[in-house]
Amino acid sequence: MASDANTSLGTTEFEAMIDQIAQDPEKRLKVLHSLLGEAPCRQVGVYRIPPGFLLSVVIPVYNELNWIQEIVRRVQEVPIPKELILIDDYSTDGTRSILMEMEKVPNIRVIYHPHNQGKGAALRTGFQHAKGDVVIVQDADLEYDPAEYPRLLQPIIENRADVVFGSRFIGDNHRVLYFWHYVANKGLTLLSNFFTNLNLTDMETCYKVFKREVLQGITLKSDRFGFEPEITAKIAKKKKPAWRIYEVPISYSGRTYEEGKKIGMKDAFNALYCIVRFWLKD
Repeated sequence: MASDANTSLGTTEFEAMIDQIAQDPEKRLKVLHSLLGEAPCRQVGVYRIPPGFLLSVVIPVYNELNWIQEIVRRVQEVPIPKELILIDDYSTDGTRSILMEMEKVPNIRVIYHPHNQGKGAALRTGFQHAKGDVVIVQDADLEYDPAEYPRLLQPIIENRADVVFGSRFIGDNHRVLYFWHYVANKGLTLLSNFFTNLNLTDMETCYKVFKREVLQGITLKSDRFGFEPEITAKIAKKKKPAWRIYEVPISYSGRTYEEGKKIGMKDAFNALYCIVRFWLKD
């Protein structure tokens, strides 16, 4: 018994060891692999990040005073080397003053639009400034969870995909909200698939992940929410070689209009137009 007492860790030493493992990705990976094995780790999105890898997180922002600090905090917590590119699309609710403070953080860049132009225009600006190997779109509200980045990035890092869509409709949890939004999303995805010959389940998802060279070969024109069908059509048009596209299940915590949701029926009809427009012509 005395021998066991001499070799055991005290509470303080054990907590220090856990803290050290939590702060060191390589040690954390080794511990998880030794406990679970490599295959189970890969299935839950635990894998090695290549040396020198950088993720660009592009965040369009418009009047998100209540949410912007929390979403940036959540993005920063993801244990992946990253830069955050926030594009303020002429917010008028006090969001800009918060973003000006965030500019002091080394891995954050903030770009200010001189007038409101729309989500698509903000994303174009962000993509132009992205320096990462991989680029992900992140909305500035709390509907999508940055903790799922590892799962979204995995097919690209393992060289199985060039583009990844995070789907809200293939098996993960979601907040129960508007039936007609669900119908509109499924209908728009179906029509998009009809033209692109893809079998996506969620074309309208925010979480779209790209190798940077994918975006460098695409000229985007949509200023508002037409970005979603436009980028999908232009990715599908790529031939010889075609871009490899994966879908990954994600959770979704949709918000109500009272909580600040901005997309509406006008945008749904515009998406219909964009699906046809960007498939028939560039």
